[in-house]
Amino acid sequence: MIYLDSAIATEASQAMSWGWVNGITTNPTLLAKSDTDPATTLKTLASITDGELYYQLVSQTEDDMIREAHKAKDLIGDKLVLKIPATFTGFAALPKLSSEISCSVTAIYHPTQALIAAEGGAKYAIAYVNRATRLQGDGCSLVSEMKAILTGSNTTILAASLKSPAEIGAAMLAGADHITIPFALLQAITTHSLSEQTIKDFTASGKGII
Repeated sequence: MIYLDSAIATEASQAMSWGWVNGITTNPTLLAKSDTDPATTLKTLASITDGELYYQLVSQTEDDMIREAHKAKDLIGDKLVLKIPATFTGFAALPKLSSEISCSVTAIYHPTQALIAAEGGAKYAIAYVNRATRLQGDGCSLVSEMKAILTGSNTTILAASLKSPAEIGAAMLAGADHITIPFALLQAITTHSLSEQTIKDFTASGKGII
């Protein structure tokens, strides 16, 4: 599946109108860029998309994470996918939430974290590909190792932090099942300079029914 990574309602509305964007992912940084408070923004985004809407927990304790998760569920409803941080506390909260709310584990940087995500009932394991490349050397290798560990489980890989069409392609070839990318990159992956030139050539020399 392909997701829009944004909390801007106008971007969400346009992306959803294309018909091939499946949902919306947000994070605290993206929500801070919205013109409305997080709760209002999430309600608006939920009304725009028919697909999943991801919300990342910001609480620091297990109990607070659980309370925040249920608050998010009240706001978003069944479209909600929780983004639970890949921390000791996050993994403690995961199995307590995954039985009633769709969950993902975010900011995975080692394949064993994907293993724990699967054991805890996460629907998705999220890898920050470009960030992992910058910090560890090879984000696509991380995706490949996660894929090997998750094979046979019910947990699939969502690749985030993707900065170019080439990086998107590499992440998918490495084993990512889904991608989430910003609005501008969603537009960029629809075309290629050779595609544009080929269509111009056909139009210039051919005929149609118009």
